[in-house]
Amino acid sequence: MPNLGAPELLIVLLIVVLLFGVGRLGKVGGELGKGIREFRAGLKGEDAPKPEQEQPPQDPQDPPTAP
Repeated sequence: MPNLGAPELLIVLLIVVLLFGVGRLGKVGGELGKGIREFRAGLKGEDAPKPEQEQPPQDPQDPPTAP
């Protein structure tokens, strides 16, 4: 396997910037990081945080009910 030096890495980086654009690179990096975090959490067996149970909105004409 050939070693990549600084000139080769700069050429690869330049090609990536030309393909995706500078603005898109930040978004791609963020999505990649999020995917890696979710993958690691899945390996550990952690469940995704569940959203709070949402209650249906009450009709403003109905009187509030006691719990």
